[in-house]
Amino acid sequence: MKKAPRARKTATKTTTAVGSRAGGTTFRKGIQALHALQQYIAREGGMPGRAGVQEMPDGDVRRVGVWPANRKQRRDKLGQTQLAALAEAGVDWAAG
Repeated sequence: MKKAPRARKTATKTTTAVGSRAGGTTFRKGIQALHALQQYIAREGGMPGRAGVQEMPDGDVRRVGVWPANRKQRRDKLGQTQLAALAEAGVDWAAG
């Protein structure tokens, strides 16, 4: 006797991204980390690995290679405002 396939549990997307997902606090902190990345590149002469760290102005220590790599990997999910902020920060793949 063959068992019936189990129903898949899928999340129903009822709204579009708002709040921190649409460019709020988390994204702004990422932009700050991007500026820290630029400082890292100026100081070290090249891109860090995913574990490269930079101390932020607020005293927080960030792994500066992770955030830009994740944004690039998920760039199809970024909004126009987020892409514009990244392009303004000097991210070449976000401009255009």
